[in-house]
Amino acid sequence: MKYYYYKDNKGEWRWWLNASNGKTLAVSSEGYHNKQDCLDAITLVKGSGSAPVVEHQT
Repeated sequence: MKYYYYKDNKGEWRWWLNASNGKTLAVSSEGYHNKQDCLDAITLVKGSGSAPVVEHQT
C-alpha cells in the first residue's frame, strides 16, 4: 500500500491510499491549506490500527 498526496485545483492538499493492486482504499474527506497538515492527517490514519470497528445503526 502507498499513500499519495497532491495539491488540488483549489490549491488545497489532499491524500489517498492505494492498495498494492492499484485500487483506492481511502481518500481525504477534506482539503488542507498546509502541506504539513495533510501529512499529519496521513500519520493519524496510519496510527489508527487499534481503533475499534463499529457498525453504524441507521
